[in-house]
Amino acid sequence: MEVPVTPEQETQLLQLAARTGRDAGQLLQEALKRYLEHEAWFAQEVEKGLGSLDRGEFIEHDDIVARMREMFQP
Repeated sequence: MEVPVTPEQETQLLQLAARTGRDAGQLLQEALKRYLEHEAWFAQEVEKGLGSLDRGEFIEHDDIVARMREMFQP
């Protein structure tokens, strides 16, 4: 698989690789791994949140506003 990058992105990647003494391909693989892990985590958290809503486990908007005012007002 090939992933197109802009010339600016390629320059930044090569500079980062030089600064860190790592291979540009390794940096891209690490970035992709982190991205995919984050997306999986995010989807899981959304599902958990939807489950909470289905069970009626949530706080009403007005209650959140009141709590925030208490936290940030002297």
